[in-house]
Amino acid sequence: MSNIDKILSCCNCNSSFVFTGGEQDFFQAKGLTNEPKRCPNCRILVRVQRSGKDIATTAEVACADCGLQTRVPFQPKGYRPVYCSTCLRTHKDELVAAIV
Repeated sequence: MSNIDKILSCCNCNSSFVFTGGEQDFFQAKGLTNEPKRCPNCRILVRVQRSGKDIATTAEVACADCGLQTRVPFQPKGYRPVYCSTCLRTHKDELVAAIV
């Protein structure tokens, strides 16, 4: 049975974000019972802070596919496209399908 996308609210920035069916399947496969409390951008910021790095090492950019503003844990050089987490997952799935 496939999970249905849910719209959740981030506890840090109060913005809404989509908890996709694929993410829900991943959480269930890993035995995680709680839904995420933070949006993908805030999750990246917290991960960077916990690792002891400066937040300045991250960058907020527009996704090359959908144009959505997303935060990435690196400074893009400009010669390769940068995708949001949803579009990145789609591109990875297409790559795997092409290989198989």
